Amino acid sequence: MPGHTGDTMPTCNHCGAHVSERFARVFADENGDIHACISCSANAGIAEVARERARGT
Repeated sequence: MPGHTGDTMPTCNHCGAHVSERFARVFADENGDIHACISCSANAGIAEVARERARGT
């Protein structure tokens, strides 16, 4: 998973904030990239923002 190496916590590819393993399992795309998190997106829109950023829009 990009942004995730062994003993380190996964990180948001957009802002670099650390996210939990559980968050990464739920919101990472099919490549394991995390495009949005609670540090850079509104809680209610994380999934939508992540999809938009993954598409590059």
